[in-house]
Amino acid sequence: MPKSIRFGLIALITIGLLASTFHAGAEERKAVYVGAEICQGCHDAQYDSFMTNSKKSKSFGSIQKMQKKLTPAEFKDCFKCHTTGYGEPGGFTSAEETPGLKNPGCEVCHGPGSLHAESRDPADLGVKVSLQVCGKCHRSDRVAAFGFKPILYAGAH
Repeated sequence: MPKSIRFGLIALITIGLLASTFHAGAEERKAVYVGAEICQGCHDAQYDSFMTNSKKSKSFGSIQKMQKKLTPAEFKDCFKCHTTGYGEPGGFTSAEETPGLKNPGCEVCHGPGSLHAESRDPADLGVKVSLQVCGKCHRSDRVAAFGFKPILYAGAH
């Protein structure tokens, strides 16, 4: 086989491998949590409304006040509803390591926002806000225990 044909075949195979790797990488892109401050860049009015009107925007402080009365496991169990993305890849781990996720923010309702922040395409949010989304934290047992109820779009929109 002539050298030029062999080089051409190697080049085509290399380009094909690179293209398939790039395509597979695009399919595997996963959204990660970025924190409400990133959302503020484009959604300033919603961010201000949420921070001003929604009690949950500051609810990590509520569990910190209760921390002395709780076991470490009970305290960490509170993170599911009083932080953003706890227990999920890229979500809250601790107030020191992930301070931007220490309160429930936009991504609790809308899902991890990295892809949306990059593309600005609403389809990249991946979570449609619904009462089912609210129900992850606002369950009947929690409503009875803490005296709150889900209000769709509470304080944010």
